Amino acid sequence: MTPTSRFDYHLPAELVAQTPAARRDGSRLLVVDRAARTVEHRMFRELPGFLRAGDTLFRNNASVLPARLAGRRSTGGAVECFLLRRAGEAGDGGELWQCLVRPGRRLPAGAEFEAAGGSLRGTIVSVTGDGSVLVRFGTGGGESVAEAANRAGEIPLPPYIERRDASRREEDRERYQTVYADPARQVAVAAPTAGLHFTPELLAAIRARGVLTADLTLHVGPGTFRPIATENVEDHPIHGEVYEIPAGTQRALFPPLAGRRVAVGTTSVRSIEDFLSTHREPAGTPHIAEASLFIHPPFAFRGVDALITNFHQPRSTLLCLVAAFLAPGSADGIGWLMDIYADAVARKYRFFSYGDAMLIL
Repeated sequence: MTPTSRFDYHLPAELVAQTPAARRDGSRLLVVDRAARTVEHRMFRELPGFLRAGDTLFRNNASVLPARLAGRRSTGGAVECFLLRRAGEAGDGGELWQCLVRPGRRLPAGAEFEAAGGSLRGTIVSVTGDGSVLVRFGTGGGESVAEAANRAGEIPLPPYIERRDASRREEDRERYQTVYADPARQVAVAAPTAGLHFTPELLAAIRARGVLTADLTLHVGPGTFRPIATENVEDHPIHGEVYEIPAGTQRALFPPLAGRRVAVGTTSVRSIEDFLSTHREPAGTPHIAEASLFIHPPFAFRGVDALITNFHQPRSTLLCLVAAFLAPGSADGIGWLMDIYADAVARKYRFFSYGDAMLIL
């Protein structure tokens, strides 16, 4: 068993990035060569120099929904509704959504509220065991819940980013979204943050080197921010997230491979490894499933040769994944990762969603 305390580290509060870099590719890039066991300190715009013709970048093209809605009860009390995922249609033309609501204790089944400037009328259908609720929404004027959220909602930033300035919140609508996010796949309530560093110009430079791209979609949920609360890592109940891998992306995972499979972000890793845990060849049709795979040391990776990732929170499942990737099949990556993070702290790298990045080769 692996004590969760091994994934704890000291992080000064001032190193938690509250705003993005002036340019997306202006972030720093810590490059780890596992074979040579070396570390370099570069800039993200230098990424193309570490890629080779025939490599494939696997990207999560999920788009972030402005899922945080301000609402009000008929009694006048304020309500905050956080849309998690669409759960289906109601029989009378409404929509069912799994949500988080505040104040939760005052909103039992049957409670009603309005949101999005009054265009959404919500009724809590049931309360689930994980603290979320099922809400039936009726909409006015033929507007869907997603359309109302895009018009009146706020981007659901992680809890460690503070926002009081309205102009910053508008900036977040653009910057807390990858440049390759598919508007038709607005299924995430948290950004796949390793992809935030890419610009159209950087992607063009990467393609010019003969590097390919392959997209998949993982529906990033709030569970990605849930810390490990158990004494041992292996006892943590991992959250599930739906993912979709098109047939073309599946083919790019299997031989003959011209180059390396480079995962952009832990969400891409989780999708790829979950798919390959049950497939030894392409399925030939789009694959849709729920990833319930907990990647932690020792884990043997089947489909990822290099990883681009941000710096992650202490005691997080994402930190476990990165430690496993540093030394696949063993627990040796834990101590090495803690040494790398200590060096990054000493060099004042910026951490978490809007922070700097790592490339592990």
